Amino acid sequence: MTRVLQAEVAVPAQCELAEGPIWDRRLGVLRWVDILAGHVHSFDPASGERNWFDAGVPVGAVGLTSSGGLVLALVDGFALLTGEPSDGWTVTRFGGFSTDRSAVRFNDGKPDPWGNFWAGTMAWAEGAPGGALYRLSPDGTVTTMLPDVALSNGLDWTDDRRTFYFADSLSGGVDAFDCDPGSGALGERRRFVSVPDAGCVPDGLTLDSEGCLWLAVFGSGELRRFTPDGRLDTVVRLPARQVTSAAFGGPGLGTLYITTARENFTEADRRAEPHAGDIFACVPGVSGRPSLHFAA
Repeated sequence: MTRVLQAEVAVPAQCELAEGPIWDRRLGVLRWVDILAGHVHSFDPASGERNWFDAGVPVGAVGLTSSGGLVLALVDGFALLTGEPSDGWTVTRFGGFSTDRSAVRFNDGKPDPWGNFWAGTMAWAEGAPGGALYRLSPDGTVTTMLPDVALSNGLDWTDDRRTFYFADSLSGGVDAFDCDPGSGALGERRRFVSVPDAGCVPDGLTLDSEGCLWLAVFGSGELRRFTPDGRLDTVVRLPARQVTSAAFGGPGLGTLYITTARENFTEADRRAEPHAGDIFACVPGVSGRPSLHFAA
């Protein structure tokens, strides 16, 4: 029997497109991006303090670095963010690589177990081709890992580094890849789970300490947990249809934080879903895993 949980507002963020939450254990804060606004947010649950940084351009994803900074997937390339809110942030772009920002933008991403940073792109025009999934190495080298991606979204790796999960949203599901545990090279691809709901697509995802996959289903108002054999065993319901991603944080990584959006909302939509764009939380009774770091 599928367990049903309810999530409550943790941060009244009112973002247009909140995405990519990560837990920064060094500072005890939750971080996420508001993609189209180009904002990188942080929230300290212990003190209630909130901060944000304006990257100046849309920013698709944020990851932690081993030196205490942040790595960003900006609208058309990669950058490092160093400093602290009290002293001011510094953005340093990686040279030698960029995408056509008039056609595509970066969307979701995260560091991998080998110290790289993966992020993918999507077309600005709905349904247009041109997306891809890229890997940024610490030396600045960018490698195309998957070409011909329609809408690059959630991704994560199992603890044994042998399976990589990836959601190309317009494909209607999440795929699993065999993964070389030494290099991260991708092998055979297979469908893990599908999202058959009309008008809904797979979005961000994360794995928990039991190896189960939590999938944000955009358009459904739900975050869904799947066991390693693909069985749905938990649904978290939210009062916001546009559920975008999730990450574990807090003491013992026992709190599940969930990002939402209100992209292209009308005034009627805003009245019907006043908490769309907020950050939600629930305690699901299972812990997460520490965030991975980009080795820079």
